[in-house]
Amino acid sequence: MIPLDELKIGEQAEIETIETDKLPLKLIEMGCLPGSAISLIQNAPFNDPLYIKIDESHLAIRKETAKDIFVRLID
Repeated sequence: MIPLDELKIGEQAEIETIETDKLPLKLIEMGCLPGSAISLIQNAPFNDPLYIKIDESHLAIRKETAKDIFVRLID
């Protein structure tokens, strides 16, 4: 299990756990929940924010927020 901010571009993963007290409610409402498929699409300049795909939604999240989302890589 690794934090989302360590995911490399193109890698596929599944959300294992999230620190819900630190995660904005908006991300939870948009599907950032344990069991959801996630992948890193692109890093912005200076690697912040991260452009990710959760299930069929595309989102940009801050690297600081991504550290509170733990994922398991999918082969």
